[in-house]
Amino acid sequence: MPRRALPRIIGTLVAGFLCAAALLSVHAKEFLTDQEILKIQDAADVEKRIKIYLEAAALRLKTVEDRLYGRESAPGDPLEFFSIEEMLDGYFRIVRSVMFNVDEAFQKPDVDRSKLSKALKNLKDSTEKSNKELQILKKIAEEKKNEEAWNLIQKALEITDGAHDGAEIGLARFPAKTKPKK
Repeated sequence: MPRRALPRIIGTLVAGFLCAAALLSVHAKEFLTDQEILKIQDAADVEKRIKIYLEAAALRLKTVEDRLYGRESAPGDPLEFFSIEEMLDGYFRIVRSVMFNVDEAFQKPDVDRSKLSKALKNLKDSTEKSNKELQILKKIAEEKKNEEAWNLIQKALEITDGAHDGAEIGLARFPAKTKPKK
């Protein structure tokens, strides 16, 4: 190989790498707000972390509904600069993060099983509610002829169903302890 070819090849590889990095950074916009990230980092156990994630997911669905009906966020709202599509993608990524967190907790032998059960119960309840909300959003997106939102809602429904099924399987293995009635 001639000596002149090597710098060209390296230059081409570097340019390709920089282009790929730029494309990834555009697509990989942070899906959580700074405040949500801090809360998750401060949450020591799986139950608290899952609760924060699920609250963030529910907030995105509520905000998407508002936006589909034409209601804009108030100035200073943490989701003010997120588009409908970014919030739907964020919802998907949040639920996926919840699934990773739960799976990781299952792998740890020293995890508090009662907290894991509570997290699974919260996930099960939240996904049932989210499924209903997503069905409503899907109808609104159809009425508004917003195909991109409809496709993202469909994707969100699929991961919601998967998370719900996983929560049910996990609860069957580690049922939540119920408090005796007085």
